[in-house]
Amino acid sequence: MVSHRRERVSVFKVLTKRQRTRLIAGAAALILAGTAGIVSRGFYSAPEAQAKTQVTSYSATQMQGLEVSRDSVRKAINEGQGGSSTDTSYVKVVINGKSKLILGDNFTTVKSVLDAGDITLEPDDTVAPGLNTKVTESTVIQISRSNSEIQSSQTQIPFNTIEEKTDSIPAGTTKVKTEGKAGIMETTSLITKVGGKNSSSNIFASYVKNAPVNKVILIGTGKVESSSSSSSSSSSSSSSSTSTTSVSSTSTTPVGTAQSIAHTQVLARGWSESDFTCLVQLWNRESGWSTTAENPSGAYGIPQALSGSKMASAGSDWATNASTQITWGLGYIAGRYTNPCGAWSHSESSGWY
Repeated sequence: MVSHRRERVSVFKVLTKRQRTRLIAGAAALILAGTAGIVSRGFYSAPEAQAKTQVTSYSATQMQGLEVSRDSVRKAINEGQGGSSTDTSYVKVVINGKSKLILGDNFTTVKSVLDAGDITLEPDDTVAPGLNTKVTESTVIQISRSNSEIQSSQTQIPFNTIEEKTDSIPAGTTKVKTEGKAGIMETTSLITKVGGKNSSSNIFASYVKNAPVNKVILIGTGKVESSSSSSSSSSSSSSSSTSTTSVSSTSTTPVGTAQSIAHTQVLARGWSESDFTCLVQLWNRESGWSTTAENPSGAYGIPQALSGSKMASAGSDWATNASTQITWGLGYIAGRYTNPCGAWSHSESSGWY
């Protein structure tokens, strides 16, 4: 950080310069009349405790984006308005799009202008032209200053289509049991901007705000009754109506690359299609199948490992690689719950796995 300290001067000399400051600032205000010019001192100025050397500064006119005619300013100075003299010069400084004029004597380099305007550079500031560049009244000094803000965004989590085989409806027929609905992933990031443009983004929370609702389609496997048997059984309809639905198995079409990887690994372990369905529902709820899902608790990735670094045992690229995360997650499930349906059942009853 660049810092400045004012030179020691006599009381008489200090009072004189303050008077000259007010007079020249007033002259600049007259030039800006009708264009909403505002006279301001202390624009991005340094605290006195952080100061070093200080070159004499007369005024800093914040123009709020308005363009002042160089000829009119130069004319006012040459005519001695506000107590100025022919030795007084000015340079325009733009900080993150906001402009101001720095007036003073004996400007030599960009640094001398910043000194005169009490402008302290922050560690992440960029300055063009460079600090040691010579300046004239046609020089425009551009300073890009970074600032950070927290932003939240939402993305959709696609739903899966699950097919359930059931003998509750005749073979060859289908029925929609549940309509699908996309879920919501909410991500909170720290955005750093330099000169009004995003320079970096760091995610510090990304979690499933609403889990997707999968579309469930019933696939009939039951016997097809003939019309004669249907009429003959009318007398026993009351007893047959109490029969229960039997679901023999389920299958789920993978959505996205991560689920395709998981589907292959599930079958390679000797688990069933029904286990893959359980896995889809489990990790839809936990992470929305996002490799960068990060709960404030520290749980991370598709399987929501706590902490995420535990997945390093499956590969050094655990932070971003879906295959590495899935390999670790399936190993965890096998060791603790035998299979994905065991993990899903535990999650349904307790809310975690």
